[in-house]
Amino acid sequence: MGIFHSLNISSSALTAQRLRMDVISSNMANIDSTRAKQVDGEWQPYRRKIVTLQPKEGQFASFLQVAKGTHTHGSANGVAVTRIKEDKETPFKLVFDPSHPDANEEGYVQMPNVDPLREMIDLMSATRSYEANVTVLNANKSMLMKALEIGR
Repeated sequence: MGIFHSLNISSSALTAQRLRMDVISSNMANIDSTRAKQVDGEWQPYRRKIVTLQPKEGQFASFLQVAKGTHTHGSANGVAVTRIKEDKETPFKLVFDPSHPDANEEGYVQMPNVDPLREMIDLMSATRSYEANVTVLNANKSMLMKALEIGR
């Protein structure tokens, strides 16, 4: 493990949480978008997007450590965003509004499957994770600075 390993882990987590906050913001911005994507000539409402995170694996250094037998289980390389997927499990909300241009024959409009309460909870979680990683990053930086002061 190098001197900057912990800083790299924290920075990867900061990047991932920032992307997560951006996706949540996009979900909130499109909460009323009834024409987000055209499928077979029909407009579809916006579908909520979800960020999937997982530990970083498969870097050359980790393979080298395994080959040398110095790899310790639980030694992480940070976090990575594996994909941003659409939430296809949650159905669209039906709202009765016969005057809406996208209303069907019965007067119902398909609205996006974005729940503002869920998005706010996810945003608070991402913000707290971001803040925790900033705290870890600052603690690591402080320890590195103290280590440099020892050499004076």
